[in-house]
Amino acid sequence: MITTILWDVDGTLLDFTYSQTWALKKCFDWAGLAITEEIIRRYDRINDSYWKRLELGQVTKSQLLTGRFRTLFDEFQITGVDLEAFCREYQTQLGSVYRYVDDSMEICQSLRGRVDQYVITNGVTLTQRNKLKLSGLDVWMKDIFISEELGVPKPDPVFFEKCLLRLEEKEKSHILVVGDSLSSDIKGGAMAGLKTCWYRPEGTPNESEWIPDYEISDLHQIYGILQADEGK
Repeated sequence: MITTILWDVDGTLLDFTYSQTWALKKCFDWAGLAITEEIIRRYDRINDSYWKRLELGQVTKSQLLTGRFRTLFDEFQITGVDLEAFCREYQTQLGSVYRYVDDSMEICQSLRGRVDQYVITNGVTLTQRNKLKLSGLDVWMKDIFISEELGVPKPDPVFFEKCLLRLEEKEKSHILVVGDSLSSDIKGGAMAGLKTCWYRPEGTPNESEWIPDYEISDLHQIYGILQADEGK
């Protein structure tokens, strides 16, 4: 039976798109710059591409944090911005706002005592810890695993190996990874020998080689997975 859940944060427990858009608007205003929907959409694509490259080991976290904005500013010919200061302000703003996904707070609260819950994230340490504390989600977690602190990002098996060392549950078949990313959460969990659950609220087709054990479109469906697993 499943005794332990490793939750991804952005795009799973919390609405990352909401926080990202809010932080971008705040930072552009802070820098005295005008922002458009085109800039927001383009940043989203650039940011996603950098995170995919991080997962593949093609860039470092430091290169990601500044490179995505350097690419954006170059494309839109935005000049005169202190890039390092802008990046610091962005991470601060990103960690100061949140919005729950599918009643995630109530779900995590209701699962306490039934399963052990942990966070697994590739996000920036300061940003993620601030956001988890503000949202109150940290209260329901037994531990928080952040790639910056572990020294390696998801989906690297070493990330999960380091997590496993700190879990009370040692039987891999009793551990479930829940996340929205096939290339990070599902791939990493599968390579580590853990059960995986792909959260895909938009019904995105799976065009990857990684097949999750479960798929859900709403976080409330986690109850059904746990109940079915208990009956096995």
